[in-house]
Amino acid sequence: MNAAFLARMEDVLAVYARAYDPYFPVICFDERPCVLHGQPVEPLPPVPAQPAQGQQPAKAGRPRRESSTYVRQGTACLLAAFEPGTGQRLVEVSARRTGADYCRFMQALAAHYPEAAKIVLVQDNLNTHTDAVFYQHLPAAQARALAARFEVHYTPKNASWLNMVELELSAIARQCLHQRIPTQDELSAHVEACVAERNARRA
Repeated sequence: MNAAFLARMEDVLAVYARAYDPYFPVICFDERPCVLHGQPVEPLPPVPAQPAQGQQPAKAGRPRRESSTYVRQGTACLLAAFEPGTGQRLVEVSARRTGADYCRFMQALAAHYPEAAKIVLVQDNLNTHTDAVFYQHLPAAQARALAARFEVHYTPKNASWLNMVELELSAIARQCLHQRIPTQDELSAHVEACVAERNARRA
């Protein structure tokens, strides 16, 4: 831990301590890679337990069983924004996490908060997480307008645990990614259902 680490940590913690303001929503952003896995062998369905009947003893059930073998079918990435003050999140399944994907997601995030004077954005130091990316993929006027929507606060290097969206990505992983999902479309469907349920609960 050094002075640069402390400076950024104090800055992020001060952001989290702010009172909720819908005109300056605090949004935490990050990305999570996912591996798509296919099943070369169909799983065996679960068998329910059967109670004893007359002279027949009870029979134990059996959970769903799948082969330990799998087929790797590429990768995808979750782009996630989480607003701690309202318990709302915006998550997109992307094929990659390039600068173009970051730019597109930030456009969607800005559109999601049309009334905000500034979106207070907490994120890490990945090389694509800069407003320079906007200028690489948008006309200069649009890039400047998009950059002006954000007040950016960076977590310290090697301190992603300070970004509250990590908790959200962990929850989505436990609820959705514990199973074998072979395609990006199926992954999107699982993630959308999970996000809708968590947004409804303001988790």
